[in-house]
Amino acid sequence: MKPNGITPSQTVGPFFKYGLTPNGEYAWNDAFTNSTLTPDVSGDRIRIEGRVFDGDGVVVPDCMLEIWQADAQGRFADPQDKRALPNASFRGFARCGTDKDGNYSFETIKPGVVPDPDGKPQAPHILVAVFARGMLRHLYTRIYFGDEAANATDPVLALVPADRRATLTAVREAGKPVYRLDLRLQGADETVFFDV
Repeated sequence: MKPNGITPSQTVGPFFKYGLTPNGEYAWNDAFTNSTLTPDVSGDRIRIEGRVFDGDGVVVPDCMLEIWQADAQGRFADPQDKRALPNASFRGFARCGTDKDGNYSFETIKPGVVPDPDGKPQAPHILVAVFARGMLRHLYTRIYFGDEAANATDPVLALVPADRRATLTAVREAGKPVYRLDLRLQGADETVFFDV
């Protein structure tokens, strides 16, 4: 029997845009939405918004973002997190597609401090997976909050050169519960992505 040859690489799209996002061509908000909020969830309700740009500075109108985060007490909705989750319906997961202008937004709560595998505190952050046409695999990044003092001692953020940390840091709009962070997939001011 002849062994199989090498198969060609494929990009991750375009199915994710119209098949996996609630604001894509097929709306199915009951499965996944751009919100982690439920009536019983406690914590500061916030919106995170921004735009996604390619390496030439052109908006990406068909990108999908997934977020995963801890609740306001720093607990994940995950069986591996043995701490009791006070908000039983909190999923901590949401999904959003970009619109024709590259905009995205998530409705969520501001996460709490979470321990790293060694027990050291990590600043409040949101984990992000980015799916876009032309990419062979999705990208991972984090969203930190510019108004958090804990950023100064976060062990992951400390690994990022100081002049690149702004690409991970959402800025709060004055007087509003809205944080803004644009994601740049390549080029000048490229967002820091993690190899996980």
